[in-house]
Amino acid sequence: MKKYTFTKKIDTRSGFGAGLAELGRTNKNVVALCADLIGSLKMDKFIEENPDRFFQIGIAEANMMGIAAGMTIGGKIPFTGTFANFSTARVYDQIRQSIAYSHKNVKICASHAGLTLGEDGATHQTLEDIGMMKMLPGMVVINPCDYNQTKAATIAIADYEGPVYLRFGRPAVPVFMPENEKFEIGKAIKLTEGKDVTIIATGHLVWEALQASEALDALGIKAEVINIHTIKPLDEEAILKSVAKTNCVVTAEEHNILGGLGESVARTLTLNNPVPQEFVAVKDSFGESGTPAQLMEKYALNDKAIIDAVKRVLDRK
Repeated sequence: MKKYTFTKKIDTRSGFGAGLAELGRTNKNVVALCADLIGSLKMDKFIEENPDRFFQIGIAEANMMGIAAGMTIGGKIPFTGTFANFSTARVYDQIRQSIAYSHKNVKICASHAGLTLGEDGATHQTLEDIGMMKMLPGMVVINPCDYNQTKAATIAIADYEGPVYLRFGRPAVPVFMPENEKFEIGKAIKLTEGKDVTIIATGHLVWEALQASEALDALGIKAEVINIHTIKPLDEEAILKSVAKTNCVVTAEEHNILGGLGESVARTLTLNNPVPQEFVAVKDSFGESGTPAQLMEKYALNDKAIIDAVKRVLDRK
């Protein structure tokens, strides 16, 4: 099987910052707005090079979304930046009414998503955001897995006409995707070939899925790992093609078990090819304070949890 390695770890929010800076040099319609979290969102380089195209809104996230929606009328492509919790739950009304309903070309860029926000605890960790955003008609939902893919996704969404929710994280994670791979919205990436089980992962759980697949290979279990970076629109064709071979699936995500990637996959399977499915996700609870590694272990969001889920789903085949 193909093995993935890494030489460094970088946080995915830095991939966003690098992508935004590149857009600042290549697309004069791109503007950036921030809710008093410039350093956390890694927007410094864009601001340094394009001070006239940056707008510090302050801790007024609802106002930021309204301003961003208005900017699109003049042909600008606004990228808003704050934590995922404040990018969704705090401003859901403004996103629904001012952005999604009228299909405004706003890019909602959300850092510090999931449990791996870590020590800031449950009030800042969002585990509901994918579900909230994918339910909005016309909203694209993207959750890249590493620095390279986050940078590529940031650049790619500027060319997409319509609202996008781009989700990324705080901790340094392995960089393993190709540096210059083109990002295609809605196109899954098959990372390993397998015949026994399909593992469909998104975000930080993609690397964990790859680690799990290596351990499973040593046990004689061939896992096909699929990187679903775009949760909406979902690449149903890739999922169904893989499951037609393996006849069972495990989904893995740093999100509530309700409303996330797993449920989108389950719907696809129910309508087309019902097979056993196991879910690796947070079991309908809030998070808590702790290091990212501690939380991933406690809430069963790591390679060990994926291996256990594979064993359960194989027993159900």
